[in-house]
Amino acid sequence: MRYSALTQRIAGDGATAWNIHYRALELQRQGREVFLLSMGDPDFDTPAPVVQAAVDSLQAGNTHYSDVRGSLGLRQAIARYHIRRGGLRVGPHQVVVLAGAQCALYGVAQCLFDPGDEVIVAEPMYVTYGAVLGACAATVVPVPVCPEQGFRVDPADIAARVTPRTRALLLNSPNNPSGTSVSRASWEQLVRLCIEHDLWLISDEVYSELLYDGEHVSPASLPGMAERCATINSLSKSHAMPGWRVGWVLGPAALCEHLSNLALCMLYGLPDFILDAAQAALEQDLPQVRQMRDTYRQRRDRVCATLAECPGIRVHRPDGGMFVMIDIRATGLGAQAFAERLLEQHGVAVLAGDAFGPSAAGHIRLGLVLDSERLEQACRRIARCAAQVLEERSSVDQRGRHVDGKTEDRRVEDKPYQ
Repeated sequence: MRYSALTQRIAGDGATAWNIHYRALELQRQGREVFLLSMGDPDFDTPAPVVQAAVDSLQAGNTHYSDVRGSLGLRQAIARYHIRRGGLRVGPHQVVVLAGAQCALYGVAQCLFDPGDEVIVAEPMYVTYGAVLGACAATVVPVPVCPEQGFRVDPADIAARVTPRTRALLLNSPNNPSGTSVSRASWEQLVRLCIEHDLWLISDEVYSELLYDGEHVSPASLPGMAERCATINSLSKSHAMPGWRVGWVLGPAALCEHLSNLALCMLYGLPDFILDAAQAALEQDLPQVRQMRDTYRQRRDRVCATLAECPGIRVHRPDGGMFVMIDIRATGLGAQAFAERLLEQHGVAVLAGDAFGPSAAGHIRLGLVLDSERLEQACRRIARCAAQVLEERSSVDQRGRHVDGKTEDRRVEDKPYQ
C-alpha cells in the first residue's frame, strides 16, 4: 500500500535519536541498573495543588468539550504570566492553548510556511525541529554554532544565511541541548534582521523558567516584534507537568485565529480539567516551582564539578535548562559509539550530540533528571568510560609504534568497543 510523502519528511535522524533511550529501558526491564539521563523528563512530581485542581474539576463534572483555543481563564492567566515574566503586551485573544509545546510548534509551522520556504535554525537544535518543518515541506537552513564559543549564536552568521526564500528564524533560549541562552544584545540584532527582511521569529521559551545565569529576554517584547513573533511555552519543565500536555502560542491575533482553525480540525480542544489544573499552576505562588529550579541549578553545579579536570572530557556549563553537554572528542571515539559503550558497559544512558546537528558532534547530552548523589555516580562512570577509551587508544598507539621494531601510525577506529 502507498503512503504519502509526509511519512518520509517526518522520519529520519530525529526519530532514530531515541533508539539508545529505548535500549536503556529494555536493559532496565531486564533488571540492569541504568542511570537514565537520556530524556528531559523531570523526576519531580507535579505540585500537589495543581493535581488537586484537576481532581476538583473532574469531580465538578468538567469532562465535556472545551474551547478549542483553551479556556478563557487559562488564556488570561497565560497572558498575565507573560506580561509579568517577559514584559509582553498581550491579551487572551493572542493566546492559543495546545497539547504541549511540540504541538504548538507544529501548529505554528503549519500556519506560517509553504513548501520551499526557508527557516533559519541555530544548531545544535532540538531533534524534532527538522521533522516539524519537514511536515510542511519547509527547508531547514542550519546555522552552525561553535562549541569553543560555548554554543553561542552569532547574529552575523544568521544574517549571512538570509535569502529571498527565507521566511523565519526559529530559536530556542535557553537552548536544548546546550543550555546556552541568547543575550539581549544578540536579540536586538536579530530583531533588526527580522524587521529589515520581513521575517517571522519563532521563539521557543520552554526552558525560560530554568535560566540560572543571565537575563531571560522574550523577543516579542522588543519594539516592532509583536506582530511578527510567535512565542512558544509550556508547563512541562517549569512545573514538572510533561504528561499533562499543556503548551501554548502567543502571537498576533490573526495567527491565533489560524491556529484556532487548525485546532478545530485536528485537536478539538484539551480536557477542561487539564485546563483548570494549568490555570491553577500559573495563578498560584507555588514554592515547589522555585525549589525545582534551585535543585536543577545545584545538580548542574554538581555535574560540572564532578567532571572537571577528567581526562578526555570537557564540560560546557549551561546557562539554564536541564541538560549538560559533555565534549568527549579528546577520547577519539565518536559520540554515538561512546554513548553505546557507556550504556552497555557502564549503565548510563545519554544521547549522542550528533542527533542535534553537526555542531554537537563529539558531545553527549546528559539530563539533570536524577538526584545529585546518583548524578555524581553517573558522572564518575562517564569519567571511567572516557579513561578506559583513552587507555585503550594509547595501548593501540604504542603497539603500532613498535611493530617489528619500526614506528607505525595506527588510529583507533571510530566504532563501539566490543
